[in-house]
Amino acid sequence: MAEPTFSLLGDDSPDVEDFPWVEEAEMGTLAEKFSKVFDLVQRGNRAFREKRFEEAISLYSKAQLLKPGDHIILNNRSTTFCTISRLLRERSATESENQPLNGLDPTTHAELALKDAEKVINFCSTSPRSYLLKSNALILLERYEEAREALLAGLQIDPLSHLLQTYLQKLDKTTTISAERVKCRKLERTDDFECTLCLKLLYEPVTTPCGHSFCRSCLHQSMDHGNKCPMCRTVLFISPRTYAVSVTLNNIIQKSFPEEHAERKLEHETMTYLGVDLMPLFVMDVVLPCQKLSLNIFEPRYRLMVRRVMEGNHRMGMVVIDPATGTTADFACEVEILECEPLPDGRFYLEVEGRRRFHILRSWDQDGYRVAEIEWVQDIQPPEGSADKEDIMEITNRAAELARTWIRHAREAARTGRRLRHLELLEAEGMPGQQDPERFSFWLLNLLNLRPSERLDLLRLRNTKERISRGLILLRTEEQGCRVQ
Repeated sequence: MAEPTFSLLGDDSPDVEDFPWVEEAEMGTLAEKFSKVFDLVQRGNRAFREKRFEEAISLYSKAQLLKPGDHIILNNRSTTFCTISRLLRERSATESENQPLNGLDPTTHAELALKDAEKVINFCSTSPRSYLLKSNALILLERYEEAREALLAGLQIDPLSHLLQTYLQKLDKTTTISAERVKCRKLERTDDFECTLCLKLLYEPVTTPCGHSFCRSCLHQSMDHGNKCPMCRTVLFISPRTYAVSVTLNNIIQKSFPEEHAERKLEHETMTYLGVDLMPLFVMDVVLPCQKLSLNIFEPRYRLMVRRVMEGNHRMGMVVIDPATGTTADFACEVEILECEPLPDGRFYLEVEGRRRFHILRSWDQDGYRVAEIEWVQDIQPPEGSADKEDIMEITNRAAELARTWIRHAREAARTGRRLRHLELLEAEGMPGQQDPERFSFWLLNLLNLRPSERLDLLRLRNTKERISRGLILLRTEEQGCRVQ
């Protein structure tokens, strides 16, 4: 039988194979079943050639159920999956805007095509067509080296196959040209790799249906003010937060500009700009390191901030209005968003935990919420081996022992309610190692129900020994029932 005309790399539409007819007399009792299979494949082929691809897939699948493992049926279904994947990839933005489609994405169709081609190779490894199909599916998945291996495997089965030889040459030529283009791009960065919104190297690039590429975070920020493309003003029915990053463009950028990409990644993850640490601020309350709490974000300005934070490093600052000055306090705490649940009405339910303290150097409004230039704060530690260092370790050990006793008594007194759940959570997480007295000091304070002004004073304090000493006094006072809760 002559080799089928099959097009690799999507130059022309591939064709499907006709199912061979077998005389009913030779089939015996299987004549009726074979007739159904034959009819289904013929109808599937007709639907394919008339570009009714979804119908063709349905007919081939029904035939496959009647005759599992048949290489012609599997080949034809694989061909159809490949064709749908290629057509979806080649579909213009104008077509998508005028006539949106539902159903599977191009990658899923290519993966289904690959599965069928691999089944054919397992059942019948002597047909060059199955290796072409596998290679074509792999190319659609951008797995070019594996596609080349599939063609070479086919040539081991049939070294004289003109089709396999032709498409191997075509694949090698195509990948060589692509590599040369990437190499040329490494020499000089052009505007093609620059975000037109931030005027920097694209980071996590997304390409809109109208064909323009932006940093995902930049496009997200732009679409907070409208749903149009910043370049051509086309209405975009996409969500940048969930929209997929352009894999090919992202790979080219990482390979061509590794140093600049590393800088952009650092800037994105740490919110560091020109050597300055920046922090978005949620103005509500004083949070201490190690403290956990739940937040219900409902204001539009903070919804915007949370969306941006979740695009980045999942961290923001929590600060209180200082009653002494009537402005935001000068010290605050970074919190990490551990869980973020978007609610149907646009609100966010967050679970956060306090991480590091910082000092606010200056702050300003950005898109309705506050952003600050900060410097990180740590306790001033005494030298190793000094008397002060030994005093800190001694007071830490005493505080740890008292804390265990206090938790046991508090649990017995609480029995039910939120207070008990809080204590059980602290016990479940465990006490921080006493080799880190600064962290332990904040864990100790989180046992107590402190006023915001008290927490702010302790947040400003940079003396570990004094903070633990204050915690011990407060623990003993509360245990004696002298504090007003």
